[in-house]
Amino acid sequence: MSTRPPNRAWTIARTDLRQLRQARDFWMPLVIIAGLFFVVIPGFLLLIITRVDNIELAQQLSDVVGTLPTKIQENVKGETGPVQASYALAVYLFAPLAIVVPLTVSSAVGANTIIGERERGSGEFLAHSPASEREIYVGKLLAALIPGYLTAFVGFGCYSLIVNLLVGPKVGGWFFPTTSWWWLMLWVLPPFIMLALAMILAISARVSSAAAAQQSSALVTLPLILIAYSVASGSMYSGSMVAVVIGALAWLGAAFALVRASRTVRRERLLGMGA
Repeated sequence: MSTRPPNRAWTIARTDLRQLRQARDFWMPLVIIAGLFFVVIPGFLLLIITRVDNIELAQQLSDVVGTLPTKIQENVKGETGPVQASYALAVYLFAPLAIVVPLTVSSAVGANTIIGERERGSGEFLAHSPASEREIYVGKLLAALIPGYLTAFVGFGCYSLIVNLLVGPKVGGWFFPTTSWWWLMLWVLPPFIMLALAMILAISARVSSAAAAQQSSALVTLPLILIAYSVASGSMYSGSMVAVVIGALAWLGAAFALVRASRTVRRERLLGMGA
């Protein structure tokens, strides 16, 4: 079997990633956002909560934990209110950020990936390259997927380290990631990013400017981010079986959307002549 198609697609993706790496004014804000939500905010809150020694405030935190669903309360570890609150915060309440932040990063990259070729004047070169339209699409998809997945797993690693260092000693040792988090990161997150990118690449192939692509992709991704937030919360609260079902449905939806979106990448659109 010929190896040309994946090589050409990867060449396109590698070129886009190289250009992205050089555009510091584009990716630095995304890195800062990811750092805030995966490291700074969780670390600050967990550090404060785990060190609460005021009796009245500790009781208030215990009351907050008592308002959580019964199933979560049964799984929460810790002997005191602050420790229980920090455990619940780390395991359950921060989970949606694991989807929202990578989704935001991939969406920002994907919105500019095709229309950006026309605005940079490189669309004509790509349109006349030996790569097929499907290979161009796959290359562009990879160029947007990789930053999102990289953000997810680097951020996940940093977040896991913070949780284990700050909360772990209070509950008997390192405990994170939990089973629900593994399902979220390895099964639920990947198709949601693919689903968002399928829609965004279709938009990027059709619009006439990068500004229009960003605006349109925001309208598309905002509802998807809200859905992903709800899904992440639900999968944490309801257990692994719900995560399996949600992930399976997301994979089916992503596969369908990717196939449909691949038809929007046409050489004439790269040249600015197609609608």
